[in-house]
Amino acid sequence: MKKIVLAGGCFWGVEAYFNTIKGVTSTKVGYANGNIQNPTYEEVCKNTTGFAEACYIEYDEKVVSLDKILDAYWKVVDPTIKDRQGHDIGAQYRTGVYYLDEEDLKIVLESKEREQEKYTESIVTEIEPLKNFYDAEEYHQKYLDKNPNGYCHIPRELLKK
Repeated sequence: MKKIVLAGGCFWGVEAYFNTIKGVTSTKVGYANGNIQNPTYEEVCKNTTGFAEACYIEYDEKVVSLDKILDAYWKVVDPTIKDRQGHDIGAQYRTGVYYLDEEDLKIVLESKEREQEKYTESIVTEIEPLKNFYDAEEYHQKYLDKNPNGYCHIPRELLKK
């Protein structure tokens, strides 16, 4: 299985959305690329840890390509807004693509270039290697499955399989 970590605002909706994509075999939400060990949600929300709320995605590249994963990602974020998606504001809600395989960087950068053609403003989405990832607390995992009326900045029609 291939892996990629995507930050796109509140991680509840990002996880629910990617769970609708054929070829995605597992997801978990957590905190990516910060500067402390084992952060809590409360610590991340203070904007002092450097972490982004993110979704760790495993996928079968025989079923879905990284290009298709990234095309899906760009559909549900505004990559020109810094530190915000929907009503969620703060550095933990920034957009980011964190790769685990150096060979994926070329695909990610090409995808970003194609996406940039749709905007006059510059894309501010971070593109970095994954430095660290800590699982979020259990109550955040598959949150919208457990709480179907929970908040989500991603349109509900995109969350249906």
